[in-house]
Amino acid sequence: MALTRRQKLTIGVLICYWPALFVLAHIPVPQLVRRAHVSDKSLHFIAYLILVFLLWFAISPYRKVNWRKARAWWVLLAVVCYGIADELLQGFIGGRSCDARDFLANLAGTLTGLILFSVLNFWLVSLIVVGITIFALTNIARVNVADLVPFTNAMFHFFGYGFFTVVWIRCIYLFLGLKAFSTKWFITALALPMGFLLGVKIFSVVLGRELLMQDVVIAVAGVATTVFLVYLIGLFRFRGERF
Repeated sequence: MALTRRQKLTIGVLICYWPALFVLAHIPVPQLVRRAHVSDKSLHFIAYLILVFLLWFAISPYRKVNWRKARAWWVLLAVVCYGIADELLQGFIGGRSCDARDFLANLAGTLTGLILFSVLNFWLVSLIVVGITIFALTNIARVNVADLVPFTNAMFHFFGYGFFTVVWIRCIYLFLGLKAFSTKWFITALALPMGFLLGVKIFSVVLGRELLMQDVVIAVAGVATTVFLVYLIGLFRFRGERF
């Protein structure tokens, strides 16, 4: 059976992501992570949420999780077994340890993903997973990440919110039925990413973190640039069809 384009893309990302995850989990904790005082449980949750997302949709790109079918339980078993092996191996790495709480965080990310996949389709799940990732990575450090890695922080805000906008625009096409590139389309395309950005930053302030306007400006630029590029691509396609 031929693989679909979505399946090929998901498998390609999975092939890159899973080995990278393994390597990062089995090297001594980087000094940057220590200096940032990052919540490692949050990192474990996010890492396994993304892993099970890629694994499930690589196998079943157009199907929701059905707990009455064996496939869902095989995926759960595969990720759980990997999570156990992952923690056991970390006990042999200097500066790391085998921690049952880390495994529980892995399991929580895995189950959260599978539950989401059982009620929502690929694009809605993608929007939620990207949103959770951005929200968590913004708030897991106890220090100002922009002071430690300013360039990486800027890229995260620009491309993270840009990617969130891409997924949201796809959801607009599929579920809202708006006329392409109408005024209502533009407002809708901008509304959720901007509202999400506002919510993330308000939560950060509530946690006692400093609100950096340059982060907000970069994120807004990422959203606006994405909407503009999607508009241009759509415009060129429309002209191509006419001529």
